[in-house]
Amino acid sequence: MRVAFAGTPEFAAAALKALLAAGAQVPLVLTQPDRPAGRGMKLTASPVKEVALAAGVAVAQPRSLRLDGKYPDEAATAHAALLDAAPDVMVVAAYGLILPQWVLDLPRAGCVNLHGSLLPRWRGAAPIHRAIEAGDAETGITLMQMDAGLDTGAMLTIERTAITPTDTTSSLHDRLADLGAFMIVRDLPGIVAGRITPVAQPTEGVTYAEKIRKDEAPIDWTQSAAAIERRMRAFDPFPGCIARFSDQEIKLWRASVVPLSGAPGELLACGKHSFVVACGEGAIEVLEVQRAGGKRQDAGEWARAAGVGPGARFGSTAANAA
Repeated sequence: MRVAFAGTPEFAAAALKALLAAGAQVPLVLTQPDRPAGRGMKLTASPVKEVALAAGVAVAQPRSLRLDGKYPDEAATAHAALLDAAPDVMVVAAYGLILPQWVLDLPRAGCVNLHGSLLPRWRGAAPIHRAIEAGDAETGITLMQMDAGLDTGAMLTIERTAITPTDTTSSLHDRLADLGAFMIVRDLPGIVAGRITPVAQPTEGVTYAEKIRKDEAPIDWTQSAAAIERRMRAFDPFPGCIARFSDQEIKLWRASVVPLSGAPGELLACGKHSFVVACGEGAIEVLEVQRAGGKRQDAGEWARAAGVGPGARFGSTAANAA
């Protein structure tokens, strides 16, 4: 079984590592071009590229795969490389490029997508974030036969995992990455051999996981404490949840819901390791914060250094968004 692989972040790298460790023949890997990263904005290879190069696998990094698109030469080079690789199947995981029809049709067994949700719920770019934000009780991995739509292809296999009350996007991402890696090794032989029958996605229950935007970070204190606490976990590690106090912006990283009330944004109590802020319904006890340019720190320590006490107010939604 010859497996072409297309993916970019750590989520995809876990699956590629598992395939290579299981002895799959991987003649070609597609991944996003190197991007500037870090304080020095140095061009950095994707996690998938690093895994591929370490294993001696050929890598292609086209900016587009559309032969009639903006980068036809790069797409043509990728086309030739895929033809030469002659894959039986292509595994796709968080690649970041739309696959045109010629890619979907090239492998004998088509393209299999490793998607981080229980389809058809949370099709799209940010299924892990949106599942936590929405308060879903569970999520999982769906292996899907790709078609021309956005995560609309027939389902092949599904595995589920509970979303715990303390899960962040970071912790749930790692658990799903491990689950996806296990599934692709277990199920891919059966998919290629035709032993696993694709099942059409239900027409009911479709939701879309829109890409996370930086402008979603400011906290709206008129929301319920439960909604704000979920968003804090969903936006950890990116983009964080931003609160404004006086002339400072800080990120709030960990909190729990407490049965207190007050005006939205009002500090109700300050303790040794935390402070409590009123929301539209209930309140949150904040345990960890981060100042601009600083590291995460104990919330109570920040409050004492900033001279924050009960009765103080975090800024309004308008101020946060400014």
